[in-house]
Amino acid sequence: MTKPGEAALPHLFQPVTWGRFRLKNRVKYGACCVSNYNTRDGFITPRELARTKVIAETGCGMITNQGAYPDPRGEGKAYFRQVAIFDDKFLPQFEMIARMIHDNGGMAIQQILHAGRYGGIDLGYCIQPSIVPQTLPHFRPPREITKEQIRQTIKEHAGAAVRSIKAGFDGTEITSFMGYLLATFNSRFTNQRTDEYGGSIENRGRFMRELIDGIKQATPDHPLVVRLNGAELMDRWGGNSEDECFELMQQAAQCGVDMISVTVGWQEAPDSSIGRDIPPGHWNYLAARAKKLLPDMPIAFGVRLPDAGMANACLKNGEFDFWEVCRPLLADPQMLHKVAEGRSNEVRRCVGSLNCLSRLFRDLPYTCTMNPALGHEVEPEYAITPATLTKKIMVVGAGPSGMEFALTARQRGHEVTVFDSADRIGGALLGYAAHDLANRNDLMSVVSYYEAMASRLGVELRLGTHVDPRLMREMLHAFDVAVIATGTVLDRSALPRLEDGREVAFWSDPLDGADDYLRCGREVEITDGDGVTWSLIER
Repeated sequence: MTKPGEAALPHLFQPVTWGRFRLKNRVKYGACCVSNYNTRDGFITPRELARTKVIAETGCGMITNQGAYPDPRGEGKAYFRQVAIFDDKFLPQFEMIARMIHDNGGMAIQQILHAGRYGGIDLGYCIQPSIVPQTLPHFRPPREITKEQIRQTIKEHAGAAVRSIKAGFDGTEITSFMGYLLATFNSRFTNQRTDEYGGSIENRGRFMRELIDGIKQATPDHPLVVRLNGAELMDRWGGNSEDECFELMQQAAQCGVDMISVTVGWQEAPDSSIGRDIPPGHWNYLAARAKKLLPDMPIAFGVRLPDAGMANACLKNGEFDFWEVCRPLLADPQMLHKVAEGRSNEVRRCVGSLNCLSRLFRDLPYTCTMNPALGHEVEPEYAITPATLTKKIMVVGAGPSGMEFALTARQRGHEVTVFDSADRIGGALLGYAAHDLANRNDLMSVVSYYEAMASRLGVELRLGTHVDPRLMREMLHAFDVAVIATGTVLDRSALPRLEDGREVAFWSDPLDGADDYLRCGREVEITDGDGVTWSLIER
């Protein structure tokens, strides 16, 4: 039976045939992050398996497992705890992951990730086509890869692909964005060779074509996906133009790749690609261009496209064939199920804060601003279970901390009443969202999520209620527990007085009262140049 959300978003939930595979929908889980949950020598841990079980249950028609490096030297290893697939000894855990994906009705793809310019994390050097100095100091000094090493690297990728299939995966993926090895051959910035692998775009694409051919020959009955930049954003350093990026896509299509995933940016790109300063849908034109250029090639895309409704519209318009999504499913692994059931308002949306990537790039286990359970799935303490003894709980403060507690307590079976002096959920977050210089809808989506979940779970809200000691004394007999979640309060009496008698104002609560103050036409001196400050200056 068709669910309400499936009927409303028919293109997203449409079953589709890709080669000999039948997929239950047009959603591809993208290998957007290396988790750093694994061992230093490349083995998959129980923590990773517990996380992967959650990924397998997201409902995606196709799921790409995070990138594994293919060489025993570790030149392709980008992160301290990246998984490896250069030897059969690693396969038992890969077999478990492929089985998890299949058991949940998904097609399993294994990404092979050689980091190239960003690799060699345990070696003190990296390899790339030419010796082009790093623009970011934490990466390793480069060595130029020889022709013999190129042939060996292709052989190692093919071997990794064979192991992936042996472990039960249906296909493989190689990646040429972020500045990884394949990207450095394709780009004018890092490929300054004078032999047959450098110079013209035809020559710069030679390594990619040989790599695709090597993997296809090794696994002829299994699909291969390649992730390619639609835009490098490396103009400052003399990188490829968008036209050159699309010419490389044509090369990949002509040598037999089965799907192209369109991506944006390098790690060292000076311009943003997926942060909150980029409006959702901003990069859709790149996917549409790829589809127009290669109408017979399946195109996957999802860069800064966090909304299922927007993705459905793009699919309807023929802009791409698969919605490739990762970070939104880190924030809410149940997103697709909620959308299918017509409960989109209950989706805990990715706000684009990039906490996941910022930790990844520091070689730390990735976490999520919106999903505190990410990475803790293996720990029973993080599971929301029914309470042994249910209680009546009073929560003072309807900001993020108060609402997170309230929703969790309600899910455990407690009776929860939330008090706040404001007339709406959100606390200080409301002020910041209203004056956000990036994308206000991202932060407001957090407030909307709390409102929707409070209604669904039956959390009682007493808004517009100022809680003081007298009210607490009057009401505490009705509750078993009181939780104070009112945030911090500034002691204004501690602020120094200016010698000339000017007033010192402090707006920690996000611009509360600022409008009235600024309307007075006063001269205002502002210290601390953060985003809120610039919002004040604009006004």
